[in-house]
Amino acid sequence: MKLSVRGSVRHRATGAALAVLVLGGGVAGCSEDSGAKDNGAGESPKMTPAAAVAKAAKNTEDITSLSYRMRGTTPEEGRVQAEAQMRMKPDVAMSMKMTALDQGKDGTAEIRLVDKAMYIGGGAAAAKEMDGKSWIKFDLSALGDDATGGSAPGAGAADKNPAQESTFLTGSKDVRKVGTEKVDGVETTHYQGTVTLDQFRKSLKDESKTTREQREKSLEQYEKMGVDELTMDMWVDGEDRTKQFRMKGDADKGKLDMVITFIDYNKPVKVTAPPAKDTMDLAEMMGDIES
Repeated sequence: MKLSVRGSVRHRATGAALAVLVLGGGVAGCSEDSGAKDNGAGESPKMTPAAAVAKAAKNTEDITSLSYRMRGTTPEEGRVQAEAQMRMKPDVAMSMKMTALDQGKDGTAEIRLVDKAMYIGGGAAAAKEMDGKSWIKFDLSALGDDATGGSAPGAGAADKNPAQESTFLTGSKDVRKVGTEKVDGVETTHYQGTVTLDQFRKSLKDESKTTREQREKSLEQYEKMGVDELTMDMWVDGEDRTKQFRMKGDADKGKLDMVITFIDYNKPVKVTAPPAKDTMDLAEMMGDIES
């Protein structure tokens, strides 16, 4: 394996890692048995904006799977778009196809997370650089606790419920109703507010230990990016579910502006590992480089 390949692979993996961090960990949804129905636009007549947002956030805790699409701008990759599906129970699995629109032919990648391993596929372009193999494998189970520290791209986001980002708005002191809008043909109520990461952390003191730990894990991802404050928009449907949300903030390396729209939830999700013959194991690859 040539050293030049290492740099190319690392660049491709970095882009995919950001996708896992922001896309795989930047979504929201809710359970099938969410609360009472109301006026068809996500807000009970007696419910304040803060209460409506809190109810939608509560409904994120029991989801088992979801599918979604996203678009926006990340600090390092520029304009990105993706579609993904993810399963949280009984085990974590994810499949995502993403494109960094500003990177030309090298900007397309597929990510699969299954059986405690992450696979990043770069198609024909990657195959030209990796002896005909188009997938890179990261064995997350071999990393242990180090995974949280980022030893593998996106590893820190691999085991957290991706519903948690939408709950950030519950820490806002200025949540307000913007109006009612249709999102993918669904009537929703649009809410908006700003929240600092410190405010969100303080708002977790009354949550259960499990909920607090899940949400703090999401919080840490944004701290690592250097984000201090977020402006959030949240579209809640008539079943108190988050249909769409948007997060905007300033990170250390640029602007973050992501919109996530939910297609489905709590439906079966099946993810399979790529064929072994098409896969380059990162540990083996790095061993070849160092030898």
